[in-house]
Amino acid sequence: MELTNKTNEAGDEEIQIDLLRLATALWKRAWIIAISAAVIGSIAFLYSSFIVTPLYEANALVYVNNSAVSGENVTITPNELSAAKSLVDTYIVILQAKSTLEELAASAGIDRSSQELSKMITASAVNSTEIFKITVTSPDPKEAALIINTLTQLLPDKISAVVDGSSVRIVDNSGVQEDKVFPNVTRYTLIGFLLGFFLACAVIAVAELFDDIIHDEDFINQNYETPILAIVPDLTEPTEEKYSYYGDYRKVGQEEAKNETDKAEKA
Repeated sequence: MELTNKTNEAGDEEIQIDLLRLATALWKRAWIIAISAAVIGSIAFLYSSFIVTPLYEANALVYVNNSAVSGENVTITPNELSAAKSLVDTYIVILQAKSTLEELAASAGIDRSSQELSKMITASAVNSTEIFKITVTSPDPKEAALIINTLTQLLPDKISAVVDGSSVRIVDNSGVQEDKVFPNVTRYTLIGFLLGFFLACAVIAVAELFDDIIHDEDFINQNYETPILAIVPDLTEPTEEKYSYYGDYRKVGQEEAKNETDKAEKA
């Protein structure tokens, strides 16, 4: 395919892209692409490592039962399991209620409003089962663990007080997690490298496609239906004697100087 501005029979201008020329332009400017990818990738690395506030998570798994459990031998029927699944959404609403969050802040002794806690706490059912997962996200891993521990202590009594004949059990509690969940430095850096790579390629490609400067006779052949009658040689490059009049004159001058030297030596 070639980059041309020729017109068809209907008079409409057709634009074709010379992919080989475009690939050659990208290859010649590969150093620009590499620098762009490295710079933007480094910026993304520094931004995600030192500027973005890291976030940590603490999780808990809660099992839902639709009947109060008492004694050691308890029989759970399929109907009770189905009812427990349907109650998961109800329990999540109770968990995220303003009164629950205010009681949570007071019990944990943290200076957080109910609105802030609502943004920090999420809950969802696990694979449509009677178990739901509570996740607390905080810039402080110890605060996240404190909130999840306090919440798992308050939630059973809170739910049993609202929903008669229901109870919950804590299946698992992650405790303090030192590994941050956000940001992912590796992912940010990789995205930065790819962004720099494609951005540089796009700029070079656009500049090449809109470049209408006549560089050589091939450009005229590709872009215009005009025959070439003559080519002006390069007169500024002294090393290209084949195409340079300056090179021819320099060669003649060197031969004349050599002849004069030979005559002087013979005399």
